[in-house]
Amino acid sequence: MRVPFPNPTPPEPMEAKGQHIYLIGIGGSGMSGMARLLRGRGALVSGSDAEASSATTSLQAQGFDVHADQTRAWLPEACDLVVASAAIKPEHPQMREAARRGIRTLNYAQALGRCMAGRTGVCVAGTHGKSTTTAMTGCVLTDAGLDPTVILGATCTQLGGGFRVGAELVPTGPLAGEPGLLVAESCEFNRSFHHFYPKLAAINAVEADHLDVYGSLDAVVEAFGVFARQIAPADEGGRLIIAHDGAHRREVTAGVVCKVETIGWSPAADHHVTFDPETRRASLSYQGEHVVDWLVTVPGQHNAMNGATAAALAMLLGAQPAAVSRSLSNFGGVDRRTQLLGTRAHRLGGTVKVYDDYGHHPTEVDATLRALRQFERPEKHNGRLVCVFQPHQHSRTRHLLEEFASAFSAADVVIVPDIYFVRDSETEKQMVSAADLVDRLRARGVIAMHLYPFDAIVEQLENLTRPGDVLVVMGAGPVNQVGLGFLKTKPR
Repeated sequence: MRVPFPNPTPPEPMEAKGQHIYLIGIGGSGMSGMARLLRGRGALVSGSDAEASSATTSLQAQGFDVHADQTRAWLPEACDLVVASAAIKPEHPQMREAARRGIRTLNYAQALGRCMAGRTGVCVAGTHGKSTTTAMTGCVLTDAGLDPTVILGATCTQLGGGFRVGAELVPTGPLAGEPGLLVAESCEFNRSFHHFYPKLAAINAVEADHLDVYGSLDAVVEAFGVFARQIAPADEGGRLIIAHDGAHRREVTAGVVCKVETIGWSPAADHHVTFDPETRRASLSYQGEHVVDWLVTVPGQHNAMNGATAAALAMLLGAQPAAVSRSLSNFGGVDRRTQLLGTRAHRLGGTVKVYDDYGHHPTEVDATLRALRQFERPEKHNGRLVCVFQPHQHSRTRHLLEEFASAFSAADVVIVPDIYFVRDSETEKQMVSAADLVDRLRARGVIAMHLYPFDAIVEQLENLTRPGDVLVVMGAGPVNQVGLGFLKTKPR
């Protein structure tokens, strides 16, 4: 018998067929996937975004009616439901119009939870690695013939962007004939993942983040515990794969009704992972028996762990080890996750390689920089690892300032532009600056400077870089513009 959920009973499946659904913030990675998912279920979908983008252009090319003006309090005459992205506030003109007309509204997470109802839900959660692990899982399940629907908050070319539509029923394997797989990146921001009730889930890590929402690490751990208790019971096939270390697993899994297995580098983990950085071979064993190995195509041992988590989830759903190995060995990566943007000539001869990464938490920064140094070894070419890091949110920077200061030891030079201002209050904005981080870095012996705007950074990189350098632009804001700008600049 199902143990009562800590939250209300899982929602009814989304009514989509014949519904007119309007998406505010339709150009976001998850929201654009939601648009395609809802249309695939028979809804008439349109939407708006603050500005035109490659995502909105792609949607328009596929026949979606997309507006780039959100300043008017306007919604279509026929509108049954409004879905708003997490960034949209109640005072948004179109949200006010929905309230005035009595149109039902859901946020993105609520809508995704309703889409998951009636499907075999597979959730990937954790402070780090969600997008990459979700994409890997989606690719493996696709290559294994299990035809999943996948929705993630990033762009993966192998999945057709940030979304893939799959079968209504699982086509093969031990779950054949059951409701189709829906694999979803499950974010803890604003407790969004509390709207999901999956059959299978993974939690990669649990660390202090989004402290503007939670206030403390204890509250973060508690939120992950609520999510874990929403996984289906063990007698219905519910299972959680959680990191053996670094996920507060004893606190998170207290009171769960699903089966719990651990994954990690420790031989004591149920799913034991190994990785050889020289050969880039990874392997996964389950309860002491070797299961699968593969070539890690994206730099870093953290991506070996992401791949292992994807492999474990996929094999629980029926993927065969040979298909898992082939798929992971051919994984092309996710945009802005240690992504090689290109290589450009240097004015003194030789070249500079340019990477882009979305890392915006100290643990992510440290892991990515160490991975790039190990993968590229710039010192072999008399080069250095140069990092342009744009902090994301003043509150995160302030709460984790000392952790950020210790995260750049693998870099030779660090340039810090202004903090990307999003969601925080003006009061919070005054409490910390990029210069504070630069001061902390210099105190630790790191060559660091504060420079803004992006054009000035590109100009400085032209003078600062030397042949053999590896440049990584990092952050969840638009700092990738620096990398793209540097690649476009002709050596002089």
